[in-house]
Amino acid sequence: MSLKMGIVGLPNVGKSTLFNAITNSQVEAANYPFATINPNVGTVEVPDERLDAMAKIFEPNKTIHTTFEFYDIAGLIAGASKGEGLGNAFLQNIRETDAICMVIRCFDSKDITHVEGTVDPIRDIEIINLELMISDQEQIKKRLDKVAKRAQTLKQKDDVIEYNILLKLEEQLNQNLLLKDLVLTEEEYQVIKNFNLLTIKPFIYAANISEEDLKAGDNEHVQKVKAYAAKHQIEVVTICAKIEEELSSLSADEKAIFMAEYGIIESGLSQLIRKSYYLLGLETFFTAGKQELRAWTFKKGSTAPECAGVIHTDFQKGFIKADVYSYDDLIKYGSEKAVKENGRLRSEGKTYIMQDGDVCFFKFNV
Repeated sequence: MSLKMGIVGLPNVGKSTLFNAITNSQVEAANYPFATINPNVGTVEVPDERLDAMAKIFEPNKTIHTTFEFYDIAGLIAGASKGEGLGNAFLQNIRETDAICMVIRCFDSKDITHVEGTVDPIRDIEIINLELMISDQEQIKKRLDKVAKRAQTLKQKDDVIEYNILLKLEEQLNQNLLLKDLVLTEEEYQVIKNFNLLTIKPFIYAANISEEDLKAGDNEHVQKVKAYAAKHQIEVVTICAKIEEELSSLSADEKAIFMAEYGIIESGLSQLIRKSYYLLGLETFFTAGKQELRAWTFKKGSTAPECAGVIHTDFQKGFIKADVYSYDDLIKYGSEKAVKENGRLRSEGKTYIMQDGDVCFFKFNV
């Protein structure tokens, strides 16, 4: 399954430069508001060193990474939800994403104007939060208008349940709080999951700093973002979008040298994906053979049949068993044959909970 992340932020904070970097594409990144009008969509391979190591063992005809989609939308400004700037319509482009990356300007520059006149990352975060919350309020109001009469007069069970949940969501937003911080039961979440509310999604802050600050690794703006994020249980990735864009055009060897010069241990893309996987509770299993070596994403806690269904629904319906061994054992013993000879290959049934790094061969019958 391809994961989707929406990239949001004020104009001129480095959103499109970051998008160019992580997707290695070329979209307009101009020094004026609303350079990005239509959403830009880029699909990238999820980096996984385990696949590279496995490819040396299996020497497959093709190696397939799992993918991540990034949606870059127009810069938001105060009042966007009420029609200011380009209005609220472009928020629809990120309603179906799995998470939201908020790019926050944490660099000072006389050459790049700030839409609010000064650099203040906390103010910027709160502007974006407010616009997203207002947009969600509008969605909830529309839904309340639809179900309120049925819930209050006809007393239909499903309508009453939905109505009460919507009131709970509305109250949270009225208190200027993100929906992601509201505790919901699994049953309540299932009722509203198709509403595609924005502030119920996991957030990641991408603190965009200058080249000079990258070498130092931090600045006072980033420290403020991290303190704010810690209070709201939000992950922070510190990046230099300009440097990331330069990295994206280099070969693997050139990239390694360049990163060493700047003291970069992990690219911005890798950080974003790794933290997104953590936030969304996602892990990876592999299928391996001479014809194809492939990575698959699954929800932590999934059973073997559910993971088989990630490949094809028929695999889940007709699941018999799964032959499983770990990536670590493959590396330890050096080949699939040696894994089997050392008794590390297991036959697992329908109740087996898949683990990150499992290498699987599913057996099914339809």
